Amino acid sequence: MKQFLLIFALCAFWACKQTKTSTDTLELQPSKLIELFKVSNSEYPNISVHRGGKGFINYPENCIETLKYVSDSIVAVYEVDVAQTKDGKLVLMHDKTIDRTTTGSGKVDELLYQELKQFNLKDDYGNKTDFKIPLFSEVLQWCVKNNVILTVDIKKSVSQEAVIKTIREFKAEDVCIIITYNVEEAKTAYKIAPDLLLSVSARNDDELNRLLETNIPTKNMLAFTGTRLSDPALFKSLHDKNIVCILGTLGNLDKSAEARGDKLYVQWKEKGADIIATDRPFEAYKAINN
Repeated sequence: MKQFLLIFALCAFWACKQTKTSTDTLELQPSKLIELFKVSNSEYPNISVHRGGKGFINYPENCIETLKYVSDSIVAVYEVDVAQTKDGKLVLMHDKTIDRTTTGSGKVDELLYQELKQFNLKDDYGNKTDFKIPLFSEVLQWCVKNNVILTVDIKKSVSQEAVIKTIREFKAEDVCIIITYNVEEAKTAYKIAPDLLLSVSARNDDELNRLLETNIPTKNMLAFTGTRLSDPALFKSLHDKNIVCILGTLGNLDKSAEARGDKLYVQWKEKGADIIATDRPFEAYKAINN
């Protein structure tokens, strides 16, 4: 009788475990961005705003007020940087320290969030603003409410798990793209979140081929082709697989457009760049969409 009860209990446990696993799998719906960002669709935003907007007077980078400011004028996606404080809070911050972008000083991971709240953000010209370092969760809530898409750059000191957990907590899967910089990062991100769209590094044929050798479906890939103009053949290879391409014009290419004319953004798009990641979002948007 005891043996029968033991077998019964084990069977019941296994059935519950299997049911839970099946339920979890069913609940993990693909992000809507996987269907949106396809070459065959083309209804996605074609501008990516670097660091959420930089180079604006009185509007700092990685700042929720700057996201609001830019989004009032153009449709775009916003690249933001996620760092972590000493007490585990996820905040927007590009640098390891807060010296350049705030009125304070010190390393982000050595400061408590309550300490960060004492300081104000500065714009790229050193002007103090009334704005504070935002929590990642605050930005997610605003983006979900306003249907604004983020590409999330996870700083090296932060785990992918922590960021993805927060995205899930605030039900922001449909507005978040996870940035990865190499094949290993892409593989771990896909393992953790097979339902999310990933920005993957595909700057040349070798990087693309290494990605294609993984178990990551191409539908989960958004290809960052680097900050130099790639050979049109690379764009074609990606487009043949229905993968959307992001060209980073931030840096030298933006400077070229500023010096030689914004028509260059149109030319780069015609060569195969579907999305322009830029520090000049207003100029690039006007050139491409007007």
